[in-house]
Amino acid sequence: MNRQLTIIATTAWVTTLSLGSSASAENLQHIQQLLNTKDCAACELRDAGLILTDLTGANLSGADLTHANLSRANLTGADLTGANLTGASLNGANLTGASLNGANLTGADLRDAYLGGAQLFGVNLKVANVRGAVGIPHYAGTHQDFYAWGAVEAQRGNHNVAIANYNRSLSLKPDFAPAFLGRGIARFELGDEFGAAQDAQIALELFEEQGDTGSYQRAKYLVDVVEHLQERDQQAPGGGNSALFKIGQAAVSLGSFLLQFLSPF
Repeated sequence: MNRQLTIIATTAWVTTLSLGSSASAENLQHIQQLLNTKDCAACELRDAGLILTDLTGANLSGADLTHANLSRANLTGADLTGANLTGASLNGANLTGASLNGANLTGADLRDAYLGGAQLFGVNLKVANVRGAVGIPHYAGTHQDFYAWGAVEAQRGNHNVAIANYNRSLSLKPDFAPAFLGRGIARFELGDEFGAAQDAQIALELFEEQGDTGSYQRAKYLVDVVEHLQERDQQAPGGGNSALFKIGQAAVSLGSFLLQFLSPF
């Protein structure tokens, strides 16, 4: 009886190995096909290692790229329409002009990816990590999304990228006061006191119109800080400890304010 059980168990184990080998062989065959021809529509490419691979113009429509590693790959003009990119890494990948229409990006890593001219219709970027991604088209997010992405970049110290996201937010909703204040803070961090004052003043007026007294006070604080610095520069270039202390206070207060508007990713 024990001998029969052993035979059955061994047979099942060998069958499992056989099936696993078959799937692996198919995966390797499709990887080779992709590298040789760049034509691999509906291919099985789960867990494929394609770091730094040149896939310019590749046809990967409908391909299963679940957990594939495409970090820093060149996917310029590639067709990824309807591809399954669940958990895939596209960190730093060049997706300029690529088609990602209808792709599944759940858990995908698109940090620092280049998306200029890419098509992203029917894609949900909220389920992906897009921190530092450049060139996200305006239709791929709401004004809140672009604001949240901008705030994340500001926290990382990427103020120019943050400003680009705030600009997108304002192009979608021109009276969105948090984006004006966020952009003002980013400009302040970059040393553009004039631009910071302008944005803070607009935010101040919008918050007042909307009856948001808490945000109004924070916007006013930035206006006051900039005015203080401008007066200091006129009276005594170089400033003193009181000016530095006030700048530090503003950074902490306004940074906390930004966190209140962040959307979850």
